Amino acid sequence: MIDISRLDIDSARRRIAHDVRHTPLLRMSGSQLGIDCAELWLKLEHLQVGGSFKARGMFNRMRANPVPEAGVVIASGGNAGIAVAVAAKVLGVRCEVFVPETASCAKRDKLAELEAVVTVGGGSYAEALAASLERQAQTGALLMHAYDQPEVVIGAATLAAEVEDDAGVPDRVLVSVGGGGLISGIAAWFQDRCRIDALEPELAPTLFRAREAGRPVDVAVSGIAADSLGARRIGSIAWELTQRHVQAAHLLSDAAIRAAQEAMWNKLRLAVEPAAALPLAALTTGIVAPQSDERVLLVICGANLDLASLAV
Repeated sequence: MIDISRLDIDSARRRIAHDVRHTPLLRMSGSQLGIDCAELWLKLEHLQVGGSFKARGMFNRMRANPVPEAGVVIASGGNAGIAVAVAAKVLGVRCEVFVPETASCAKRDKLAELEAVVTVGGGSYAEALAASLERQAQTGALLMHAYDQPEVVIGAATLAAEVEDDAGVPDRVLVSVGGGGLISGIAAWFQDRCRIDALEPELAPTLFRAREAGRPVDVAVSGIAADSLGARRIGSIAWELTQRHVQAAHLLSDAAIRAAQEAMWNKLRLAVEPAAALPLAALTTGIVAPQSDERVLLVICGANLDLASLAV
């Protein structure tokens, strides 16, 4: 049984305090975005070091473990790899990132800029992961996982702790899901003190299909958000914690995600990647319908996008 305590999360906050940003919490009435709820809280984690929430978990794992001379190795569609590369550069260690062919050019370019060794590990995240595991066995590098390691989940949980510091506990949290590191961290912090809704693209439904099957299962992955929500199976930590603390999982179409991404730019001037737009898409489509008195937290998880892909 996975047991992540508030003490674990508070310890991580102290451990990474000088490495990551306490990102802003933008608060507004629901009516400002045409949503019938009392308040919207946007946690602007796309302003985090490395452009996504992933920096929290990656710094936490690297700060909590000795890093061998071989450095660190990870398989990532982009954001986790970027976060590891950022942390590796700060700590002065070697970093190798295995990316799937679906990884965007913008994310590959960012990895190269951070001096990571980038290797295409196959057509999918699962194939890139297998290649990274083989490399780790050869070199003895510290293995970094994009979402399924306790230190990574605990690092992600520090985001939720910040929200509570800044505004208290929301009534509802809307969180995008790929492999589940973010939602499991948020669930570990808030537990049953608020409602948590998991959001996934229709073309990358890892948690949704697991809940249907009653266990983690492999799914086919494609679509607009596949480069950051492209895990083929929900992580084991996320599966356990979401079973205990997440009330529902919802699917969103690529068209709805794209429309919400453009709305975030046009209405709020927030340039975010598709994965970060799922919370707003869930509200604007009515797939999630909060009560009129609810305070709803939208986790804006990342901004590593190709700006040319954003209609303006």
